[in-house]
Amino acid sequence: MWLIKMAWRNMWRNSSRTVITMAAIFFAVILSVTASSLKDGIFGNLVKNVVSFYTGYVQVHKRGFWEEQVLDNCFRSSLQTEQQILSRRNVTAIAARLEGFVLASSVDNTKGSMVAGIDPEKENAITSLKKKVIQGSYLRDTDHAVLLSKGLAARLKLKTNDTVILIGQGYHGATAAGKYLVKGIVRFGSPDLNDRSLFMPLAVAQEFYGADSMITSYVLSLKNTKKLQATCSELGAELGPAFEVMSWEEMMPEVKQHIQTDSNNMKYVQGILYLLICFGIFGTLLMMMVERKFEMGMLVSIGMNKGKLIVLLLCESMFTVLVGCLLGICVSIPLIYYLNRHPIRIGGETAKAYERFGFEAVFPTSTAASIFIYQGVVVLIIGLLLSLYPVYKVFRLDPVTAMKRL
Repeated sequence: MWLIKMAWRNMWRNSSRTVITMAAIFFAVILSVTASSLKDGIFGNLVKNVVSFYTGYVQVHKRGFWEEQVLDNCFRSSLQTEQQILSRRNVTAIAARLEGFVLASSVDNTKGSMVAGIDPEKENAITSLKKKVIQGSYLRDTDHAVLLSKGLAARLKLKTNDTVILIGQGYHGATAAGKYLVKGIVRFGSPDLNDRSLFMPLAVAQEFYGADSMITSYVLSLKNTKKLQATCSELGAELGPAFEVMSWEEMMPEVKQHIQTDSNNMKYVQGILYLLICFGIFGTLLMMMVERKFEMGMLVSIGMNKGKLIVLLLCESMFTVLVGCLLGICVSIPLIYYLNRHPIRIGGETAKAYERFGFEAVFPTSTAASIFIYQGVVVLIIGLLLSLYPVYKVFRLDPVTAMKRL
C-alpha cells in the first residue's frame, strides 16, 4: 500500500511532467475516438442514403423472386403476414410493392421502364419518396396518376399534367395497357433509378397488371440496423420456406464490398494514428527517465530493492495512463455527441457532387458506446506496454553511472 501512496505522491512532485504525459494520452484518446466514430458514422450514413434510394434495409419476396424478377413470382398480400412481420421488435415500418417492367411512351418516344405500385404514405415512411419530388406533387392513394423519374421524363419529353402511355405484360400473360396523368417528377441519386422508374398507387398498379391483391415484395425499415442479420433470420424462420427474406447487403453486394474495402483502408490509417500515439507517449516517458535518472540511481545506492522500484514506476505509469484515458473518454463523449447532432458539413463543388447523387453532404459521427470503450482500452494497453520501458531501464540501472552528473 505504501508503494501506491508513494507512486501517487511521486506523480505530483513534478506536476508539469505528469501533466504533459497525461495530456499526450488524453489527446491520443480523443483523436482515436473521433477518427473511429467518424469512420463508423460516415459509413452508416452512406448505407442509410443507399437503402433510402429504393431497397430499404430488408425485403420479403416469394421464394425465387430475386433470381427471376418477373410478375408471375408475386404473392397475395395478407394482413396476417404484415402483422407477423410487424410483430418483430426491430421492424418499425412495412410497405408493399408490385413491380414490373413495361414500355412507357409519349407522342414521339418510348422507353423501357420499371413500374412500381406503392402505398404512397407507407413508401414515404421508408424511402422518403416525397422529398424526391422536384416538380408537381406527391401521390395519394386515390390518384389515377403516376410519378416519373427525372431521366425517364426527359427521355419521353414529358412534364407534369402530361399523359404517359404504358404497354406491357400483366399477371399470367395478360395484356397490360393504360394511360396516366403525370402528377410529379422525382429525382434519384442512383442514375439507374433516375432513368427508368415510374411510380403509381398500389391499387392502380394491381388493376393495370391484372393482379388483384397481389404484390412482389414487402419493404421493411428497422429500428436498430446493427441487428440486421438477426432480424432477417428471425423473419425467415417466422414466415417459412415460401418466402425469402433478404437484407440490403444481399441485394446490393457491390455496396457492401465497397464499404469493406474502405474499412480495410481505414485500418491502415488507424495503424498510422496508433503509431503516432506510441511516439507521443514514448517521448514523454523518455523525458521522464532522463530527468529521474539521478533519483533512481540514488534510491538503488542507498539500498532500495530494484523490484520495489520497478513496482513503484509501474504504479506511477498505470495511474498516469489510466487518468489520461479516463479524462480523454470523458471529454470525447460530449464532443462526439455534439458532432453527431451537428455533423461536419462540406461545401462547394464537392457538396454539389454529393447532392447530385442523392447523398447528404455531411460527415456525422457514430455514438456507439463500443467505440469509446474500444479506443480507450487500446490507448490504455499502448500506454501500459510502453510503461515497460522504465522497467527495462531500471533492470539495467548502474547506480554509480546514474548519479554521475555531466
